[in-house]
Amino acid sequence: MPVRKMSSASLTLLPLLAAFVLFTFPFFLLIVNSFKSNGEILESPFALPQSVDLGRFADVVAKMNFLVTFKNTFVITSVSVFFILLFSAMTAHYLVRNPSRFANGFFALMVASMIIPFQSIMIPLVYIYGAKLHLIDTAPIPLLIALYIGFGSALSVFIYHGFVKSIPLELEEASFIDGCTPRQSFFKIVLPMLMPTSVTIAILNVLWIWNDYLLPSLVLVKEEVYTMPIKMKVFNGTYMNNWELLIPAILLTILPILIAYLFGQRFIIKGVMQGAIK
Repeated sequence: MPVRKMSSASLTLLPLLAAFVLFTFPFFLLIVNSFKSNGEILESPFALPQSVDLGRFADVVAKMNFLVTFKNTFVITSVSVFFILLFSAMTAHYLVRNPSRFANGFFALMVASMIIPFQSIMIPLVYIYGAKLHLIDTAPIPLLIALYIGFGSALSVFIYHGFVKSIPLELEEASFIDGCTPRQSFFKIVLPMLMPTSVTIAILNVLWIWNDYLLPSLVLVKEEVYTMPIKMKVFNGTYMNNWELLIPAILLTILPILIAYLFGQRFIIKGVMQGAIK
């Protein structure tokens, strides 16, 4: 019997181990090659570095204007995620607590909007906000934040909508009896109960916005407002990439978001499951 249990455990462990190696190997290569020169990377990308040279990271920080670029990325990501969470939670709460044909139709419209590919609307979007309203030249960062709020709200409302249904209406009715207004009831009763789902939605949107390249490349045309993924263009040449600086730049770009993900990843599956099936 113990032999059978060990065999069963081994059969379960092997696929997990294979998946772990498969998903961590690219990150291992990124770390290893961030300490190599161009010649070493091109000659033997899978080998360990011959020496550890941190000077390349200093060059990356200087050429990327790292502090300014990090600030732009952080401001855009944090402000966008904050308003996505706030507006999506309020919208989902209203749709659940005020059932009607309008509410059901509006929710169905938001869910349907998730299947529209961004590539199909990006040219009209840039034309309207750039050529007509000139917001790309005058207010690129607020425009980008507004676009992220719009594009990120549909999925967030969908997740919140399922979770709000699980919150007993009697809790809000009891708060009304105690003298709370609808706004106070939402912020003091409902929103704290949405915290696990809020963390999940925040992590998903932070991962998306922080690493996004396409939308910022269309909106941010001035170098002083570049985000970190766009700023890495300084290491791309016409005929050859500067790999010895590009790879450390990629590592510095993903490191903050990777740390944030490691601290909050346990909430993702929990929040998604709570929002989807309740």
